[in-house]
Amino acid sequence: MEAPEHTLAAYRRAIEEGADGLECDVRLTADGHLVCVHDRRINRTSNGRGAVSALELADLAALDFGSWKGRHADPYESPDTALDTDVTDATDTAYPTGAAAATGADDSRADPELTSVLTLDRLLDLVAEAPRPVELAIETKHPTRWAGQVEARLLELLDRHRPDTPVRVMSFSARSLQRVRAAAPHLPTVFLTQFLLPRHRDGRLPNGVRIAGPGIRLVRSHPEYVERAHRAGNEVHVWTVDEPADVELCVRLGVDAIITNRPQQVRSQLSGGAY
Repeated sequence: MEAPEHTLAAYRRAIEEGADGLECDVRLTADGHLVCVHDRRINRTSNGRGAVSALELADLAALDFGSWKGRHADPYESPDTALDTDVTDATDTAYPTGAAAATGADDSRADPELTSVLTLDRLLDLVAEAPRPVELAIETKHPTRWAGQVEARLLELLDRHRPDTPVRVMSFSARSLQRVRAAAPHLPTVFLTQFLLPRHRDGRLPNGVRIAGPGIRLVRSHPEYVERAHRAGNEVHVWTVDEPADVELCVRLGVDAIITNRPQQVRSQLSGGAY
């Protein structure tokens, strides 16, 4: 069975299944806490309603972020379809995102924490507790009423936790990545894109960013973009790659990492394929 996205249950199971890294989306609450929630509103993923930015952590902690799964959909919001898999030299690494990871339902019913709202603080603890190195890819969600406070709080948490494993910051917002680069130039940043904008057709990215994050649809439509990005000196991390044919395409094009919801399946394909 699958665990609800961005819950402790999903991330724990992802680690158990051999994920090399975890991906999460973060939003800032009204009282300044970063929580792992994809949508602007909590309507789709909890038994509550409202915008994350207008609610305090205590409000969110009182809600159930687990029972919703498979019950209904919010037409205005949709889940990420993403997980991360390094395919450099056709290695068999994979790591899950905030999207659903396979897990048993019994564990989440026995321990409410597994399906409560997850703070980034707690996720960083989970990464530190992991029995092996686990990387972390953090996506800042914009636009938001809190603007630059999101990046400031994120960097404060990373400075306090000082994770031993690599962390990278991702965003569709070039301004968000610029804030991160200005305050923490050592942190790798990923510019996420759904569409190939004219100014990025040659593979160049916003100033200081060295990793392109195109969606798989973009890569299918413009496979030449991968070579252009590499020629410009950038890595390419593609999301969300769940289908075997798309995995093969990414390997053939030489992408540097795959983001997928199916780490175990992708790891198996990469390790068993003639790549």
